Amino acid sequence: MTDIRTQYRIIESGAGWIERARRGRLRFTGKDRVPFLQALVTNDLAVVGPERGAYAVYLTPQGRLITDLRLYERGDGLIADVPVGVTGDLVARFDGLIFAEDVAVSNVSAAIAHVGVMGARAAALLTRALDVDAARLDALPVLGVVDAGSAFIARTDEGDGPVFDVLMPAADRDVILAKLAAVGIEPVSDAMAEVLRIEAGRPAFGQDMDGQTIPLEAGLLERAISLTKGCYVGQEVIVRVLHRGGGRVAKRLVKLTFDPDVEAAPAAGTVLSIDGHDVGRITSAAWSPRLGRVVALGYLARESAEPGRRVVASAAGGDASADVLALAG
Repeated sequence: MTDIRTQYRIIESGAGWIERARRGRLRFTGKDRVPFLQALVTNDLAVVGPERGAYAVYLTPQGRLITDLRLYERGDGLIADVPVGVTGDLVARFDGLIFAEDVAVSNVSAAIAHVGVMGARAAALLTRALDVDAARLDALPVLGVVDAGSAFIARTDEGDGPVFDVLMPAADRDVILAKLAAVGIEPVSDAMAEVLRIEAGRPAFGQDMDGQTIPLEAGLLERAISLTKGCYVGQEVIVRVLHRGGGRVAKRLVKLTFDPDVEAAPAAGTVLSIDGHDVGRITSAAWSPRLGRVVALGYLARESAEPGRRVVASAAGGDASADVLALAG
């Protein structure tokens, strides 16, 4: 695999693909699958259909994250794209909540392959590789879906530029990857996808979010939470924070850019301070070829989570200064 700088040039002028090894897939079947999930997750699934997916989170009654998930209706079932580490737990959780509903849930991670395609020419090259309508693919909104034979393509927001997910039967994976290679879509590393994700300020479950995170802390209100749908698990906590607390939470995920002389990305857990006072922690960091500096995501105490604030990351190798660029989410 080539280095990050070379991979970045690939996606700046063309497109690259990665295996979505950090993701798992669940399938929900039965006529009650959508109303069943509608009562559990934060976003309104009324928008989910053959051409549109939805991003949501599933919470504990205390408003803490169990997982985030992307949901796609495929006619014979609803596919949930979830963090791979929680797939088994989620099957057990959802199965335990089924009573009289006509719903079944299964882990189909082995049966459905999943790759990401990213880069300036991702839409144009996918159009050629998988014989889909160019204008339609190029105009897809976030989580818009286009069928491509036995596969389907969904636009994601995991980068500032074009990023697509391609999900397909595992039996067709090698054939589809050969089609991607034939039009010049090159393999890139998961580290490359991490750079794009951090640049875009998108939190990842298991890194920037966990079972103690309230989704408002991670900036997920606009992306993942409907303020008009009916009840869902954890809604009372979210509503209380929004309406009684004015949306204020104790900490907030932010995007940081380090000074140009900082060459090594600080490790997750590195302390962030202002004037010698501990105000937060880094959760993800990587060196960005586009910016020519290290970028990071991290939580800061509410009063410190303001664009333009200077913070210091303190690690064994010494202190490194960074600016708060924006709120993340």
